[in-house]
Amino acid sequence: MSAEDYQNNTVINWAAILCVDRTDVLWGIQVTMAAISLVETLLVTYLSYKGNILQQIITFDFIVEAFTTVPFIVTLTDKRFRHLFIPVFLNCWLAKSALENMFNDLHRALQKVQSALSHQLMILCATLFCVFFTSVCGIEHLQRGGRVHLDLFQSFYYVIVTFSTVGYGDYVPDIWPSQLFMIVMICVTLVVLPAQLEQLVFTFMERQKQGGTYSRHRALNEKHVVVCTTYLHADVVMDFLNEFYAHPMLQDYFVVLLSPCELDPTMRMILQVPLWAQRVIYVQGSALKDADLTRVRLAEAEACFILAARNYADRTAADQHTILRSWAVKDFAPDCPQYVQVFRPENKVHVKFAEHVVCEDEFKYALLANNCVCPGLSTLVTLLLHTSRGQEGQSSSEEWQRLYGKCSGNEIYHICMKDSNFFGEYEGKSFTYASFHAHRKYGVALVAVQPEGKRILLNPGPHHIMRKGDICFYMSITKEENSAFILAHPNPDKEMRGASIRLHRTGSSRITTTLGSTGTVALELQHTRSRSSSLAAGGGEHAAGTGVKNRLQLPRDGAAHRLSVQSMSRRPSIAPVPAVLDVLDAIRMQFEENRAEADADEQTADDGGKDDDNCSVCSDSTWHDDMMSA
Repeated sequence: MSAEDYQNNTVINWAAILCVDRTDVLWGIQVTMAAISLVETLLVTYLSYKGNILQQIITFDFIVEAFTTVPFIVTLTDKRFRHLFIPVFLNCWLAKSALENMFNDLHRALQKVQSALSHQLMILCATLFCVFFTSVCGIEHLQRGGRVHLDLFQSFYYVIVTFSTVGYGDYVPDIWPSQLFMIVMICVTLVVLPAQLEQLVFTFMERQKQGGTYSRHRALNEKHVVVCTTYLHADVVMDFLNEFYAHPMLQDYFVVLLSPCELDPTMRMILQVPLWAQRVIYVQGSALKDADLTRVRLAEAEACFILAARNYADRTAADQHTILRSWAVKDFAPDCPQYVQVFRPENKVHVKFAEHVVCEDEFKYALLANNCVCPGLSTLVTLLLHTSRGQEGQSSSEEWQRLYGKCSGNEIYHICMKDSNFFGEYEGKSFTYASFHAHRKYGVALVAVQPEGKRILLNPGPHHIMRKGDICFYMSITKEENSAFILAHPNPDKEMRGASIRLHRTGSSRITTTLGSTGTVALELQHTRSRSSSLAAGGGEHAAGTGVKNRLQLPRDGAAHRLSVQSMSRRPSIAPVPAVLDVLDAIRMQFEENRAEADADEQTADDGGKDDDNCSVCSDSTWHDDMMSA
């Protein structure tokens, strides 16, 4: 019979649908399993009875259990019923419910919290499997009564094509029982799957609001720090991230933000920026809960930063909240270093176990007090503490704004003297000598030094001799390793000729003080021209009055000796010292050479000593007049 004739005269083989070829052994196994399953279901229903038997019976699991087990018990009454078809494949829905209960009992017994998102995802996958499995088994069995018989693979292919709405049409059910079955399965799918997807999406959205979880695998293979704060201010978070990632050694670290508040639209936009999206993770939770500290893997964190609670009007209450969080972190992860920020100085003692404690009021008042002694110190420290590239205000029409913005990019860096090109050549020299010459050559300001095994010395003066193992702290826009400077004075020795100056110990103290103050102050002088004519005249008069053999020639006037920072291929962080100060360098070197001679003069007779002192005072006065005229 052709396909067209069969469609006009459909003949259904009901015997193939209602009866199956079942052996006695298989029948005995199925009957035994059905009896055990039915007894267990009745026992569970009886034990969970709560006064309404109808509510216990009219459930999906009980109906499926009865539909797949009772017919097997009926086959015991007559041998002819042993070959009756019973849809055993519907037990997959009972297996789905048993799987959910098993996972719940397992996590309850192990005291392990299962993620709600993973739970919903497991339910969705189990539901999809049950729908496809039921459809495949049903269409394969019903098509036995039709003209076209389908095996399991063809049935699976047909179900996938149908549910994906592709519908190639190469395999189609040709009898109405198969067609009706597929209609029912499509309706069931349209009812069950959207409900499961809705729960999954809702759980996912709620998890997005609460932030993610830093996985244990990432914590073991990557470095991260935890930032605990009560409220996520966009300005505070941005300041922390900019300053944290400004250090080149911290580029590979991840930052986990732990806060009990939800993200506002501004913070959501910030965390979506590609610069932070891959390195900053937000987790909604409290540092007072061990479960939330476990989510951020605090025990494996490199450090924990506890920021002060700025949403409190009472700063004492804010410090109390900060102290509680610090104690909770200390109790959960004793080995994790803490960096705590508090407001009141009297509260520092409560978090003395922290690696470092920053007291905002103490720092602010100390800065204001020192600013009264040294005006402008607060601005200097503020600019040094904030990372900047020195590009602020460059589009302004005001010269002072451009200068201020450019110099605001200076920061303090440190380097070991033996590894430094800036300061390595000054080994064995005094601090003031190294500071002055490094500033003149490279435009960097040496402000402090840390000898091996000792504390940091801020501007120790000429008494400190630079050693190979000293750590040098200097001001510059970029660190030495990232800099490429051109020397401001490539050949300073050629610029020094003529002009003799007599050196005495009385005048040397003023010279040393001048060098020290010049070497540690950031100068920004552009287009500076050395006035060599007037200085040469003063130096000549001084030389004629003293009659000393040692002579230093001053720089000659001309455009070739004009200093201009803009002529360099790369601008140094601080402009070089003017060429007129080369005289001070020459005086310094000449002073060191004649130190022995000055010591010998001190050992002369008392009358001769008095004459030398008078001469020194006169020489010092003459030197001062020469410098003023220059």
